[in-house]
Amino acid sequence: MNLVVLSPDKEIFSGAVKSVQVPGEDGSFQMLENHAAIVSSLKEGVVNVVKANGEKLSFKVDGGFVEMLNNEVSLLVSGVKE
Repeated sequence: MNLVVLSPDKEIFSGAVKSVQVPGEDGSFQMLENHAAIVSSLKEGVVNVVKANGEKLSFKVDGGFVEMLNNEVSLLVSGVKE
């Protein structure tokens, strides 16, 4: 599946991933390939990503939104602290 992480001023990440874990408003949740379509707001917290090659990436977000549709994950975040 593909992930795109965008902030108001730049693209943070774009590429193939195995999994994405996000800090949802009602608790943290993980999305894997073929996850059901979802749109959710995000609270401040850590996003954990496992890239397609197995490399792990994490960064702190100030909040935002996530959308998963047809194995495309879009994270729209208000700010990122790496």
